[in-house]
Amino acid sequence: MLSILLTMFVIVLMAGLIVLYVAYPHRGEHMPHTPWVGEAMRKGVSMLPTLDNQSDEQKYQSQEHVEQHQ
Repeated sequence: MLSILLTMFVIVLMAGLIVLYVAYPHRGEHMPHTPWVGEAMRKGVSMLPTLDNQSDEQKYQSQEHVEQHQ
């Protein structure tokens, strides 16, 4: 029973952190009352690897060029 409660607490805490990240640092805004939390989130996210599903050619093509080929 205790393990279920701890697991649920961790899940709710993680969900809250994700909501805070999307609401403030992801949009480039500072978090009110706790700016150090936003800075820590930015640092943590910048250290994570990301997937890039575009080739170098697709990244630098103009939007008109992309629309012509569709």
